[in-house]
Amino acid sequence: MMSDLNTNNKPTKVMSLYNRVTRLPFGHKIFSLMVSRMAPYFGTVKPIISELNVNRCVCQIKKRKAVHNHIQTVHVIAICNGLEMAMGVMAEASIPHHLRWIPKGMSVDYTAKAGSDITCIAEVEPEQWVPGDMLVPVTAYDTDGVVVVRGTIKLWISEKPAKKPS
Repeated sequence: MMSDLNTNNKPTKVMSLYNRVTRLPFGHKIFSLMVSRMAPYFGTVKPIISELNVNRCVCQIKKRKAVHNHIQTVHVIAICNGLEMAMGVMAEASIPHHLRWIPKGMSVDYTAKAGSDITCIAEVEPEQWVPGDMLVPVTAYDTDGVVVVRGTIKLWISEKPAKKPS
């Protein structure tokens, strides 16, 4: 499937894993738990990756007491955690095989109260995958489609080092 391929026409390990696991019953939950085991802090918001394609990831966060702030809305740091997970999974599923990435920063604006379940989306254009700084737009929506957080996560994209002969 063309949307599941990066620029080398071969799916990444993360994209292949997602495609295999999400065919199973409860596959999205299983995949999300696997990601949370690789990066345990993500598990604190119990996120579910509901959609993953090359250059786009959608992550869901349920509104529950554990992610509330003092006014019983979803705490913005929990939302940032969901946005970072969406970005990281999107990056791992999308980056061309000869490149690598590392986050450099995050800038967000709180645009509305987050009084419901939250949908976090990270999405880039294919031509953004070049060495240097890369800004990944991230947006969080409530169940009515209102933007509650909007921002960017800055990545540093670089060439993978050449493999040393064995």
